[in-house]
Amino acid sequence: METGKTAVTGWMSRPAEWHVLAVLGAVLLAAVVRVGLRAPDGGMDNAIVVRAAEAWLHGRSPYADRHFLYLPGAVLAAVPQALLPTAAARFLVPAGVTAGLVAGWACALRLYGVSWRSRFAAYGLLGLALGFAPFGHLVELGNWTVASAAALPLAALLASRGRWTAAGLVIGAAVAVKPLLVPVALLFVFARRWRGLAAVVGLPVAASLGAALTMPDPAGFFTRTLPFLLRGDDAFVRLYEASPAAVLGRLGAPQSLATLLAGGAAAAGVWCAWRRWGRGDEGPARVAECATMLMLSAFLVSRPSYDHYLLVVLPLLLAGVLTPGAPGRTPWFWLALVPQVPGFAWPWLEPGTRRAFKDAATLCLLAGTLGGNCLVGGVAGERGAPQGVAAGGRRADAETAAPGG
Repeated sequence: METGKTAVTGWMSRPAEWHVLAVLGAVLLAAVVRVGLRAPDGGMDNAIVVRAAEAWLHGRSPYADRHFLYLPGAVLAAVPQALLPTAAARFLVPAGVTAGLVAGWACALRLYGVSWRSRFAAYGLLGLALGFAPFGHLVELGNWTVASAAALPLAALLASRGRWTAAGLVIGAAVAVKPLLVPVALLFVFARRWRGLAAVVGLPVAASLGAALTMPDPAGFFTRTLPFLLRGDDAFVRLYEASPAAVLGRLGAPQSLATLLAGGAAAAGVWCAWRRWGRGDEGPARVAECATMLMLSAFLVSRPSYDHYLLVVLPLLLAGVLTPGAPGRTPWFWLALVPQVPGFAWPWLEPGTRRAFKDAATLCLLAGTLGGNCLVGGVAGERGAPQGVAAGGRRADAETAAPGG
């Protein structure tokens, strides 16, 4: 049985043929062109940020639009795009989102030592583009979640190599434009990497304060956006939220009970991440699984919580499939992705406003699968990894454990 697994892994590790790369390039290019032709503003979500930047350029408060949910730094980051001709932005935005997703996938592969030129790299990205609906949704919307989708794998790669301060700067830069990766700060607490944690916190705080001082409403994020996020009472947004706190409410559960259940699930997820880190086995899986578990825990309770948030964690989980004992090797991982297969019409869930039920199913099953893996073990450092690799990982961690990493 092991021979079969080794043969499959070896085949996937070989360089991809030119025609596979050509098909992959054609698929990604076609997605960019399709969105560019259909969305003159670069995508609905991107347009919200650009309008905020235009409001700032005209002396108005960016937070007058309650759907602008980002920190002040995002306003200044969107200014160059606000100055671009619409004809250029409509194609550059989907191209940029696609490039960000490709970069995140590449970093996730390198985290596990998989070559960018391998068949697994090409077929994995092709599978994400064709078989995972949120990939197309993110490109079409132009949502700035792509910054987090690129930043988390890069930060995990840096952290696995002992460069925790650099990893903190990457996370901090992503949080400065969209505070999606805030839960990853707990990973730095688990690892006791205080300089990295200072970068995670300090960079977005400094960027936000500096940007806020240039705005007519410096406290707009706290007086308008934060209350909106905490209440989660926007009728339009609620239809697309995948958090159990939102979905259970739509199914008739009392909102207090739905929030309590979602909060309990999120707390359990954080505990699973803490247990996973405390297990102490070294290697890329430890960082990747803790970070993704923390993010999935946040998605269980956060309002809003959309389907494309899954692209922040999925590349890291998918890239580890070739590693013995990875959560991606369990059947539950693949079952969780079934509701996201494009083109299949689920009974009673065909309207777009009901896809949140499918998204919630994927989110909950992924969180449960990863949580179980965090608790019971089964990563490369515990079973299936060569002894020398595990020992080398422990030596590397000892060498980078000095204060200031």
